[in-house]
Amino acid sequence: MNAFQFIWQYIKRHRFQYAAGIVTLFFVDFFNIYIPRQTGAITDGLTANSMDMPQIFHYLFIIFALGASLALGRFFWRYFLFGAARAIERQLRDDMFAHLEKMSVEYYNGHKTGDLMTRFTSDLNMIRMAIGPAVISVFDAVVMTAMVIGQMIFYVNLRLTLLAVIPMIFICVGEIYYGKIMKPKFRERQEAVSNLTDYVQESFSGVRVIKAFVQERAQMYGFLAANRHAMDRNLNVARLQAVVMPLLDVIIGLSSLITLIYGGYLAITGQITLGRFVAFNQYINMLVWPMLACGDSINMFSQGSASIRRVQEIFEEKPEIFDSDKVEPTPSLKGEITLSHLTFIHRGHSEPTLKDISLEIPAGTTLAIIGRTGNGKSTLVNLLLHLYNVKPGMILLDGRDIGTIPLKDLRENIAYVPQDNFLFSDTLKSNIAFGAEEENMDAIIRATTASCIHDNIVAFPDGYETIVGERGVTLSGGQKQRSSIARALMKDAPILILDDALSAVDTDTEEQILKNLKENRRGKTTILIAHRISTIQNADVIMVLEDGEAREVGDHRTLMAMKGIYYDMFEKQQLEAAIGEKRAAFAAEG
Repeated sequence: MNAFQFIWQYIKRHRFQYAAGIVTLFFVDFFNIYIPRQTGAITDGLTANSMDMPQIFHYLFIIFALGASLALGRFFWRYFLFGAARAIERQLRDDMFAHLEKMSVEYYNGHKTGDLMTRFTSDLNMIRMAIGPAVISVFDAVVMTAMVIGQMIFYVNLRLTLLAVIPMIFICVGEIYYGKIMKPKFRERQEAVSNLTDYVQESFSGVRVIKAFVQERAQMYGFLAANRHAMDRNLNVARLQAVVMPLLDVIIGLSSLITLIYGGYLAITGQITLGRFVAFNQYINMLVWPMLACGDSINMFSQGSASIRRVQEIFEEKPEIFDSDKVEPTPSLKGEITLSHLTFIHRGHSEPTLKDISLEIPAGTTLAIIGRTGNGKSTLVNLLLHLYNVKPGMILLDGRDIGTIPLKDLRENIAYVPQDNFLFSDTLKSNIAFGAEEENMDAIIRATTASCIHDNIVAFPDGYETIVGERGVTLSGGQKQRSSIARALMKDAPILILDDALSAVDTDTEEQILKNLKENRRGKTTILIAHRISTIQNADVIMVLEDGEAREVGDHRTLMAMKGIYYDMFEKQQLEAAIGEKRAAFAAEG
């Protein structure tokens, strides 16, 4: 599908608005060409002393009526054409957002936020200009020019018209060439703006890291380089426009000069009347706009075409994770999980992240996963959420292959607390009730009490109506984690996944949360990912991941008796805790 076919599917939805706008614009141009004839008739009548005041008022009334019709017509063609362009812009933005929501995690790993934001803003604005103002410009450049030239030929003089129009031909030819050059330059400009937007977005998001490492100056230099690159790309576009626009003025001036010289000669020799000479000059001035409009339309079409292609690239990307034809509605799950020789390789990796993992997790079990960083713990839970695809039969939920369960049903049955504890720039109440059907205050308080965040929230000046900053930056790490846990508990799902969700809380609070979870999650499946053994030692089943393999599986007592990886980790953490206590005691005595 080319750029025209892509945008046409949106334009045809508003074809009646476009048709009404084009018809209205035609009548505006049609009425417009008769104004010079009226002024020409008045000039001839006054020159020959053959027109009395009633006749003058008659012509003036006609001019006034034409002007009023033009004003009304211009309102309606703006309403129809600009309204249709705005509606298409909105529909494109809606469809883009809906499409991007369907894209897999891998897509966002390879596409920067700043680039996507530029396509949502700047590129869509250029598309709107191409399907709105540019359409008007093209219509005027073609229809208005034809009408005006027809009047110049039949109402004034053929030879004078041909001489005056010859320079205009150079404008049309030059602007076609101009459009071909402009398109790649504009695409380069948009890409430079995307890179700049992405750099700024990352800098603001990571401002705390920048300050902590005293990298303000280095970051500033990086911004200056990106900003300079964007300016250079903008200047490439501006330089081309700076050359073309003055040339247009020169050619238009040449046409006006020919009109004055040869048209004046014809008027002096009596081959045309003075009134028709005046009307001809008005027609020449009326041709200036269509010629400029031709240049503007080519410019807008070139920029719009480049932007359409950039937006089209988003729609051409197909989601990797989607409901296949084999899915069957699954309104509720019990929480039984079966891993059968689970092996998974991330895109771009040569070695598997997870290798031949087999495990039966009955419903109501608390499974703990522990292991060093980078051993596939988070990947495993991402696979349970079906954020990545696996081969059929590797993951079963309640005995059904995960690929046969609709994504909506699957994720509604799983509550998830991610590592990054993302919070939206909204109230705490809205963040905690994010996955719930409604903001039930009693349920919110139960969830926050279970996650040990309720007392903190009510201590805030605005309580549950406290607005958290972007990504929850106004809260401490522990408060963000506990708010995320409360949000997950609000779902009361058959399966709960906590991905290292207690790392930022103290041991006493952690112990209380785990106790609350044991009570609240009775009969439901819970998966705990942690680095501290104190977090997971009371789990029903503990799986130790090492190099992507399930090296050890069992409860705390069984694994300690094996004196393997788990035992070594436990002994090391106990030693670190003892050393920490001694240091604290020495510090207190000193």
